[in-house]
Amino acid sequence: MRKQEKVIMWPAYFDATKTRKNGRRVPRNLAVSSPKVSEIKDATDRLHRDCELVLDAAYPKMPWLKTGMALVKKNRSKDYTIQEITAQLLKIRNTSAATKQ
Repeated sequence: MRKQEKVIMWPAYFDATKTRKNGRRVPRNLAVSSPKVSEIKDATDRLHRDCELVLDAAYPKMPWLKTGMALVKKNRSKDYTIQEITAQLLKIRNTSAATKQ
């Protein structure tokens, strides 16, 4: 079995409007509404992780919707990477909400 160097992060993993069946991988209280692939890129930049964006990719459960995906360099498990990105997405959303007020 070959070792993968990168993991795929879809915006659906972090989307509070999606159900677990539709691809959400984090608890609803930690998810954000309608995350963009660019926000995932910002979160990985804050974590000092290499990230490559593929903007014209569609999540397999919704092939009609081109949301894009992020290829993130793997340092631990995919679940751990998802947790790290989730924490950063929440910080990004909280700072942007505070800035708007």
